[in-house]
Amino acid sequence: MFEALNPLPQDPILAMMARYQRDEDPRKLDLGIGVYKDEQGNTPIMQAVQKAEQLLLLKETTKSYMGPAGSAGFNRLIAELVFGKKHQVIKDNRVISAQTPGGCGALRMGAEFLRGLNDTSRIWVSTPTWANHLPLLGGAGLEIAEYPYYDYAEKTLQFDAMMATLEKASAGDFVLIHGCCHNPSGADLSREQWQAVAALLERKGLIPFIDMAYQGLGDGLAEDAYGVRLLADRLPEMLVATSCSKNFGLYRERTGTLFLIGANAEHTANAGSQLFSKIRSHYSMPPSHGAAIVETILGDYKLSHLWQQELQEMRERIQYLRRSLVRKLANAGVDRDFSFIQQQYGMFSFLGITPEQVEQLRIKYSIYMIESSRMNVAGLNDKRMDDFVSALAEVLQQHS
Repeated sequence: MFEALNPLPQDPILAMMARYQRDEDPRKLDLGIGVYKDEQGNTPIMQAVQKAEQLLLLKETTKSYMGPAGSAGFNRLIAELVFGKKHQVIKDNRVISAQTPGGCGALRMGAEFLRGLNDTSRIWVSTPTWANHLPLLGGAGLEIAEYPYYDYAEKTLQFDAMMATLEKASAGDFVLIHGCCHNPSGADLSREQWQAVAALLERKGLIPFIDMAYQGLGDGLAEDAYGVRLLADRLPEMLVATSCSKNFGLYRERTGTLFLIGANAEHTANAGSQLFSKIRSHYSMPPSHGAAIVETILGDYKLSHLWQQELQEMRERIQYLRRSLVRKLANAGVDRDFSFIQQQYGMFSFLGITPEQVEQLRIKYSIYMIESSRMNVAGLNDKRMDDFVSALAEVLQQHS
């Protein structure tokens, strides 16, 4: 039977990762894979994580199953991190949480839950959006529609076009919104724009599905959760998917959370029963270790303080790299305005160069990024910044 199968094309990001690993050029620079890197080009384990793991080795007493919802302690602490300890949805028992295998698991189980509500469920996603959103949501059977978001030419949000398109959505449709640090553009909604979105969703009876994979890497933990908390204040129902991959550095531990918010405690509990049934039929229950690390950190004042310090250092370093790149490109005499890079948030920005120029950076300088020119700013460092600026300036001059 297998002989009838044809190979599928490899995911572009995974293909780029494999090509980078095979490259023997000592100058090679990875600006494609979405992981935070330090000044030495490594993706380190945070000190708070290391200390938490040491405590777990001493204190953990069982490896027994946890159940489809995962750890109750983890779920409670992450809910407080996302919504704030005193948020009304927590006080009113209107939020239910499921620990999931990463943010991908949260998105997919959210999609499976939504598909179970309605055979014709439709979800609106931004153009562009994270490439894996489409298979995660569409693979569950959701109909996908698109709304404009980023203007590649002007390097800004297409907010008016976004709002005009969402006016065409029907009551009961779902709208996927990046909570902060938009991937792949780095262009985020302002507070005033969040307020306008909230009013539109409320007026039209649309249900938000927020993906917040980078809380703490934009403006700050509370600041990055502004949109989520605002919508939770205003709307009766919503979903939120979060990830601990970036802000805790737990990439390979696959630690995420899916939140459902209902109009009241009874509706939320009923929705939770449906969600946990979906989880049981897919992966039964989530892995423990990553969530146990996060629970240990957030449940310990000293570790939580250390983690927040480390996260602040990461955030400030990314902001510094953005400013430094813009300044050095201007000083190099590049005849193009890259100032938009320092006005964006999180790890990613579109450089706005052509696929041919991206290819030239790879061939001539072993600099790797996605064909769309989405680059991981956090992949830069002071040692390689001048080399990158020089290479980009030359490619822009030769292939303009």
